[in-house]
Amino acid sequence: MPFDEQAAIEEFWNARARGEYFPPQWFDRLTLDQAYRIQLGMIARRAAAGERQIGWKVGLTAEPIQQQFGFHEPVFGCILESKSSGHTFRRDELIRPGFEPELCLRVGRALSGEIDIATARAAIDAVYPALEIIETRGDLSAQIAVAMADNAQQKTVILGNPVALGELALDQVAATVRINKETVATGRGDAVLGNPLNSVVWLARKLGEFQREIRAGDIIMSGSFTRQFPIAAGDRVEVDFAGVGDVETAMLG
Repeated sequence: MPFDEQAAIEEFWNARARGEYFPPQWFDRLTLDQAYRIQLGMIARRAAAGERQIGWKVGLTAEPIQQQFGFHEPVFGCILESKSSGHTFRRDELIRPGFEPELCLRVGRALSGEIDIATARAAIDAVYPALEIIETRGDLSAQIAVAMADNAQQKTVILGNPVALGELALDQVAATVRINKETVATGRGDAVLGNPLNSVVWLARKLGEFQREIRAGDIIMSGSFTRQFPIAAGDRVEVDFAGVGDVETAMLG
């Protein structure tokens, strides 16, 4: 049966209203291209209902994340909100939540199509220490296309204070991840496709396949420095990005 994009968006939209984010009737039926078209259609509906897209996430960029989920190319999702460092979540506010330590890049000029890393770098006007907050709303590794239709696990992002890109070598930035004061991981920017700027290059090209572009003012979550970690009630998460700054969040116990 031919793929009916609008009918698929309608089915996912109605399922989401019921609190069903991975509608089982779509298991093993979607290509990634179709899944992205559903995602973008869903975001358009959410924007029409009053939300606002403020940027993009690039995911599955680090080898530990790819190994964790059994996938071997980046993916994208849409960001609709951000919160400031120090934000505390209620314990019932998120669905099976987790986090990824990332650098968030703010783009000062539009980017589209085939660009090189120098063009990407010249477009970045700020770098944030950041955490992506994800929700496990279904089995990503078993149903990667459905997960992309459901906006690639994205819930929100936590942003620390921005700094100018200046001479920062993003591939050399080191991150230290602590949960409840205990160091649980370290990572470096070169874990993100060799350099977080490569996420911008990939995203500009990939969005062109869907007649989209990175807009001036967009923020881009460039990809995790480490594997993904769960967040439990009572947890406090702190990440220090050397030369950039720190960011933290917590969940009430």
